[in-house]
Amino acid sequence: MPAEDEAPRPVRKRGPLGRAWRRIRKPLADSRVVKNLLASLLANGLRLVKATNPIAEGSDPFETFLGKDFKYIYALWHGQHLLAPAYTPKGQRFPAMFSRSADAELNALAASRLGLEPIRGSGGREGEHSLEKGGARALIALKKALDQGRSVCMIADIPHGTPREAGMGIITLSRISGRPIVGVAFATSRRKVIEKSWDKTTINLPFGRCGVAATEPIQVPKDATESELEDYRRRVTEALNEATARAYRLADGRS
Repeated sequence: MPAEDEAPRPVRKRGPLGRAWRRIRKPLADSRVVKNLLASLLANGLRLVKATNPIAEGSDPFETFLGKDFKYIYALWHGQHLLAPAYTPKGQRFPAMFSRSADAELNALAASRLGLEPIRGSGGREGEHSLEKGGARALIALKKALDQGRSVCMIADIPHGTPREAGMGIITLSRISGRPIVGVAFATSRRKVIEKSWDKTTINLPFGRCGVAATEPIQVPKDATESELEDYRRRVTEALNEATARAYRLADGRS
């Protein structure tokens, strides 16, 4: 029973799309055929968006941060990452961490068709420096790929945590692997923002232009102290937020 002075929590009402999604989510989760079909449609949709959005003038050239000669931990934000797999260089497959949630499975299947190798796990929990077991296993798998001389991808912020604030997982990966973090942002001039989503998920639309921005490499030292790790976490947050804002300015012709 709530205390007398405690107001009851309001019941969250879902819109028609939310209610429809709840009805079909479990059948979709149980149907591999349906999920593969939807993943193929999503991957082809991302290819269409890439093909019909020329790179905006002033964007960072891909050859300066993306390619086989670079061995980076590529960082992206939740809700701003959907288009990124379409720009995976041909002939390369980047291991990438995806949440273990059912909702992330479709994204992982689509990304695998575009050149990524999904590794399921979470990069930590909000307000904590520790990782849950699945996240720890995923970090180990990403480190092995980095040790083999490959680049990897990771969402920097924590699922359903504070959006656009880096978690400790990506900082830990840089520290234990000796590889630098490079934040990358893609934004299109035509887009749909899902305002009610926790991370303001942005759906990129075709027939516009695409702004691309990347951060300078950020290397976390192996012997970094707790306070230094926190400083690097803030540094990654600020750099990736700056790159994201710049990508939007480029896409919208404001830079």
